[in-house]
Amino acid sequence: MNTLTKHALAVAIAAALPLLAGAADSPKPWLDPALSAGQRATLALKEMTQEEKLQWVYGYFGADFAPKKTVKIAAALPSSAGYIPGVARLGLPALFETDAGLGVASQASANPRERTSLPSGLATAATWNPRLAYQGGAMIGLEARASGFNVMLAGGVNLMRDPRNGRNFEYAGEDPLLAGIMVGQAVKGIQSNHVISTVKHYALNNQETGRNELDARIGNVAARTSDLLAMQLVIEQGDPGSVMCAYNRVNGPYACENAWLLNEVLKQDWGFKGYVMSDWGAVHSTVASANNGLDQQSGSEFDKSPYFAGALEEAVKTGSVSQARFDNMVYRILFAMFDKGVVDHPVKPDGAIDFAAHGLVSRLDAEEGMVLLKNAAQVLPLRKDVKTIAVIGGYADQGVLSGGGSSQVYPIGGSAVKGLLPASWPGPVVYHPSAPVTEIGKLAPGARVVFDSGADPARAAQLAATADAVIVFGTHWIGEANDAPDLSLPDRQDALINAVASANPRTVVVLETGGPVLMPWLDKTAAVLQAWYPGTRGGEAIARVLFGDVNPSGHLPATFPQSLAQLPRPVLDGDPARPQMQFKVDYHEGAAVGYKWFDLKKHKPLFPFGHGLSYTQFAYSALAGEYKNGQLQVRFKVSNTGKVAGKDVAQLYVAPLGARWEAPKRLAGWDKVDLQPGESRDVTLTVEPRMLAVLDGPSKTWRIARGKYKLILAQDAAGTGESSITVDLPARTLDLHGKALPSNVKR
Repeated sequence: MNTLTKHALAVAIAAALPLLAGAADSPKPWLDPALSAGQRATLALKEMTQEEKLQWVYGYFGADFAPKKTVKIAAALPSSAGYIPGVARLGLPALFETDAGLGVASQASANPRERTSLPSGLATAATWNPRLAYQGGAMIGLEARASGFNVMLAGGVNLMRDPRNGRNFEYAGEDPLLAGIMVGQAVKGIQSNHVISTVKHYALNNQETGRNELDARIGNVAARTSDLLAMQLVIEQGDPGSVMCAYNRVNGPYACENAWLLNEVLKQDWGFKGYVMSDWGAVHSTVASANNGLDQQSGSEFDKSPYFAGALEEAVKTGSVSQARFDNMVYRILFAMFDKGVVDHPVKPDGAIDFAAHGLVSRLDAEEGMVLLKNAAQVLPLRKDVKTIAVIGGYADQGVLSGGGSSQVYPIGGSAVKGLLPASWPGPVVYHPSAPVTEIGKLAPGARVVFDSGADPARAAQLAATADAVIVFGTHWIGEANDAPDLSLPDRQDALINAVASANPRTVVVLETGGPVLMPWLDKTAAVLQAWYPGTRGGEAIARVLFGDVNPSGHLPATFPQSLAQLPRPVLDGDPARPQMQFKVDYHEGAAVGYKWFDLKKHKPLFPFGHGLSYTQFAYSALAGEYKNGQLQVRFKVSNTGKVAGKDVAQLYVAPLGARWEAPKRLAGWDKVDLQPGESRDVTLTVEPRMLAVLDGPSKTWRIARGKYKLILAQDAAGTGESSITVDLPARTLDLHGKALPSNVKR
C-alpha cells in the first residue's frame, strides 16, 4: 500500500467517526467561544497526535476526476474543489472547499450544482460601490454555507497587467486601491456567513499562458506598491482566513515556496495570522515549501507528489522541517477556523436558498456595473414606444455569456445554449438563461422585436436598415488556463457590427466580454454599452439599462487600449503551443500598471480608466483640501445638472509637483453619489495616506515627501470634468499599514 493510499484510508476512517465522539468523556476547552481564536487553536493543537496534525495540511480534490486520483474521498462533497478531514474526537469539523468569487461553482460533472452567479469580478469593480461588493459576497457566501461549504476560494485580486489574461474577468481591474477595497469588501461579505474566504492568487499570476512555468520578474518595491498592495488592502479590509499562493515563480522561486512572499511580506511584514493554501497543482517540494511559508497542500492530486503527506511526516522526524514550524502550520489553519466561526457554526449541505432574492442581488450588481462607453446624440435610453427593434447576435434570444474555468457557476436548468466549444476544460461555454430579447420585449410591449443570429452579416444589415432601433450583441468568451490571442472580437463579429452600423447609424452595441476589446467600428456606432459577463439575471439588467429604467453608473476599472502596441508587452510572453517551456516575464513597467503606464508613455487610450457616461450630467465645485492630524481631507460638491436621477463616481487623483512617483498620478480615493435632478451634495474624502507616499525598501516605510501636490477631481483618469487645486504636505513617515510613525522614530 503506497503512502497516498494509506493516508486516504486514514482520512476515510476519521471521517466515519461521529463528530462529537467522546464528548462526554473529556472536556474540550477549545470549543469555548468565550476564548480568543488564538487561545482555542493553541489548546486544540496540544491535544492532537502527530497523525491528526498531518490531516490538516493535506487536501484532496473534491471531484472524481483529477491527475493521479486513485482514491475517491467519500466524505467530500460531489464536484467540489476540495476536502480536508476534520478531527472528530476533538469536535473539529472537516473543511469543505468550493470555488470561487462569482458564486458556488461546480467542477466538471454530469450533475453540477446549480446556483446564483454574480456578474464578473470586473463588473462588480466597475460599480465602484463597496456596499454592493459586500452584498454580493454575503449572498454567495450564504449559498456556499447552504450548499455545505465552509471555505470559499474567492478573493481574486491579480491586477490587470495584460488585458489578454484569461482570468481578468474574475478579478477587479488595474488599480490597487480600487481592486483592494472592492475585493476586500466582497471577502468581508463572504465571511459574514462563518465561511473562510481566501485572497488569491498570491502573487503576480497576471497571465495564464505558461502559468505553471513563468518567472515573474519585478523589483520588490514595485511589487509592494502594485500587485502586493492590492492584496494587502484586501487583507486589511476583509481579513480573509486564508491566502492562496499562485502557480508561477516570482523572481526565481515558485510562489508556494517563496520565502520573501510568504514569510517576510505576508506573515512578518503584514502580520497575517491565517494560513497559506496552495493553488491546485502549485506545490513543487516538501521541505522548501513548508519552511518557506506554505501551510497546506491543496488539491494534492494535481501535484507531482503528495508532498505534505508521508514526505512531510518524514521531514519532521528528521528535523528538515522543525516540529515548531509544523505545529505553526496546523495552528494557522485552526486559528482561521475558530476566528471565522467555522467550528462554532457547522455547515449542512441542505440549506434553503432564496434564489429569487439572490437573483435580485446579482441583477442590481450587473445594472450598476454596466458602463456606457459611448452615447452619440443620446440614442440611449431607447423609447418604450419604439415600433421595431432589431436584436442581432450573441445568442441574445437565449441568454447571457459567462467566463470559463474553475469559477464557472452553473445556472438553474443548465446552460441556455448547448453544444458550444470548448466542451471540456476550461469549458463548457455557459450562457445564463436570461435572454435580452425576452426582457427587451417586456419593456417595449408594443414593439415588434426581431432577432437575427448575425451568422450572415448582409442579412443582419438588411434587417437593421428597416428597424427603428438596432442592438447588436458582441461576445468574447475567455476562461482559465488560456489567454486571449488578441483583443479582437472573435468569429468575424467586427465585420458583423461594421455591416449593421453601416446600414443603420443609430446602432447600439452591447458587449459581453471578459475585459477590454478593440472596437474598429466605434466611429460608425451610436452607442456602446459594456455589460461584461452580467450573471444570473444579466438579460434583464441589460434591458433595464437600455430603456432607462436604470441610469448607467458603471465606470471602467481598467484602461481600454487602442491597440496592442500601447501595452508594455505587445506580444504576450510564452508560447501556448509549448506550455512546458520555462521563461521569464519582465514586468519592466513596475508599479506603472494600466492608466499609470498610459500616462507615463503619453498614450491616448480608446477609453480611459474610470470612464463611464450617464443619462444625466454632473458638475464639480468648491474643491478644497486640508491636511490635519496627519490626514489629508478633501471636500467638494457634486451637482446633478441634468434632467434625470443618476449616480456619479467622483474620482480623486493625486499628482506630486516635486516628488517622483512611478507615474504622473495615482487614484487616491472616490465616492459614488446618488443625486436627483438639480440636487447637489457635499462630499468629504479622507485620502489613503499610502497613495501620497513612496515606499522605502530598506526601511520598509512609506515616505511622504514634503512639498506641493495637485489634487485632481475628475470623472476618469483622462480628466473629464476636471477640477483641481494644489495643497502643501509636510514630510511624514508611515509604517507598511499606512500608520504614521512618530517623527523621532528612525527606520
